[in-house]
Amino acid sequence: MIRFFLAAAALGILSGQTPAVSNVRGAAYPQVHPDRRVTFQWKAPAAQKVQVMPGGGNNGLGKGPFEMTRSAEGVWSATIGPVQPGFHYYWFLADGVAVNDPNSETYFGWARPTSGIDVPDERLDFYEPKDVPHGDVRMHWYRSKVTGQMRRAFVYAPPGYDANPRTRYPVLYLQHGSGESERGWVAQGRMNFVLDNLLAAGKAKPMIVVMELGYAQRPGETGGRGNEAFGDVMMQDLIPEIDKSFRTLTDRTQRAIAGLSMGGGQAMQIGLANLDRFASIGSFSGAGARNFDVQSSYGGVFKDAAAFNKRVKLFWVGCGREDALFAGSSALHTALDKGGVRHTWSEGPGLHDWQVWRKHLHEFAPLLFRD
Repeated sequence: MIRFFLAAAALGILSGQTPAVSNVRGAAYPQVHPDRRVTFQWKAPAAQKVQVMPGGGNNGLGKGPFEMTRSAEGVWSATIGPVQPGFHYYWFLADGVAVNDPNSETYFGWARPTSGIDVPDERLDFYEPKDVPHGDVRMHWYRSKVTGQMRRAFVYAPPGYDANPRTRYPVLYLQHGSGESERGWVAQGRMNFVLDNLLAAGKAKPMIVVMELGYAQRPGETGGRGNEAFGDVMMQDLIPEIDKSFRTLTDRTQRAIAGLSMGGGQAMQIGLANLDRFASIGSFSGAGARNFDVQSSYGGVFKDAAAFNKRVKLFWVGCGREDALFAGSSALHTALDKGGVRHTWSEGPGLHDWQVWRKHLHEFAPLLFRD
């Protein structure tokens, strides 16, 4: 009994705290407390100073770095918060050197593999795995004529895709943010569970979702942001490849594009420039063009509001109020309103983070491909 008590206390079970769902198998830390405080722990006997650094120095974990204290055995610990629910990047600073937490799964963010913690939200479960029919996320490789390289897309096939070989589906192209990868919407965003749960509840149309790397350059290109050729990859390579390899509905009314942050900007740039291929567009914390003008921005596509409203089934814009991009997104919304451009606007509490984008997908997906 004494041994059980000591083991339970070490794991935080007796106080109600539990290992984070984003921990590697068997790792006791990080631990999430019932009040959403988080305890980090790492054994590094040779280190002189260790800190917890939230991604970017300030995210839903708070503004860091946070100092850790050392035990006699060289175990460093820190308890921070309460923190905001959702997914947050972090790493350790060991004597000033960035080190991933070996107790946590790693996710591609900040342009490198990075530790992350997923803190439950006691009010929301729409992105949690449930006992409902589940779709498959498939890894699809293809050769790009634009880049001259092999590329990889992650493709969500809805429940029943294989069991119903005569059924064709609309397609949502869904893009990640800056410094992230095609893995992001599944690993960080849990988009497959968001869609599974919406479909099980009858709140969304069954659809294929395609997630590709938003970075692409032509042979010999260097410098820039590294994403200059992505629009051409999308239009010349990716869409034809998906239509060839999956059972898609190819009419423009059955094709949508959306994304978060950088991907939201790409969705607007690509979608608005190719309305012959897309009828629905979503920008999650994407802000829009600088100095947006409803008469001239994006090639003047909004100038004739009546024509735009007739052609576009869904134009969706959202942003969290605590996001640095909120002012730009809100200004875009206001200008569209004044210009008579029909669109859906969504705002709510939240930073520039995955919890906001999970909510955005949850709001956006049920509006797609409606008659």
